[in-house]
Amino acid sequence: MQMPVNPFLRALEGDDVQYGLWAGFATGYAAEICATTGFDWLLIDGEHAPNTVPTILAQLQAVAPYATAPVVRTVNQDPALIKQLLDVGAQTLMVPMVESAEQAAALVRAMRYPPHGIRGVGGGLVRATRWDGIDDYLGRAHEELCLIVQVESPKGIENVEAIAATEGVDAVFVGPADLSVGMGHPGNPGHPEVQAAIEHAIDAVQTAGKPAGILAPVEADARHYASLGCRFIAVGIDISLLRQGALATIARYKGTTPGDSSASSTY
Repeated sequence: MQMPVNPFLRALEGDDVQYGLWAGFATGYAAEICATTGFDWLLIDGEHAPNTVPTILAQLQAVAPYATAPVVRTVNQDPALIKQLLDVGAQTLMVPMVESAEQAAALVRAMRYPPHGIRGVGGGLVRATRWDGIDDYLGRAHEELCLIVQVESPKGIENVEAIAATEGVDAVFVGPADLSVGMGHPGNPGHPEVQAAIEHAIDAVQTAGKPAGILAPVEADARHYASLGCRFIAVGIDISLLRQGALATIARYKGTTPGDSSASSTY
């Protein structure tokens, strides 16, 4: 059996911007619905959504037949958890709050087998090897794995050049929300100081020859970041889309404005 190709990694090698959807429902059923809608990639959020390794596995299985490429965000930088996520078949990991080249290098090692890393061997126990069905998985796994590190703090911005230049880091994702909080502008990623930091990060990542990504649910922001050179952009959040759609629907019947507290009141 051949090594499964990582469609997200291959897409980053092209010229088109890859538009993604944040998946926070933590169920395979919802993830499968999202995977049928045409997004290039789907972020399965293990940091802030109520996910576990089994629920992430269920979502990977649910979206496998579709063209939307799954990306899994880890809850932290724990090598043991990274090993589990890779073993259940995640090929692209996004790791939050990376603040130094040393942290980035440690994450690279966590994703690779010895002698280039510390990933443990699961062999026939794990989905990633198709239960020992993939030829030379141990020797070739790194070819189809993608490591995205998140830069989302002032310290991360300070070290973004070194982080992006770390060998084995495939892409860098900027987190506007955490960055705005860390810079003293909570809830205001549009603040000029935050925007300057974001633009600096995007430029530094591109200078290192790596793709930059960002979360931008507002269309004007997404188009702005695309113009700056971002190669993969999350332009929606499934939970937000459900809530916005529900508010807009009931507003048509109750005569309220979407977002009014009265629009979500019970009968």
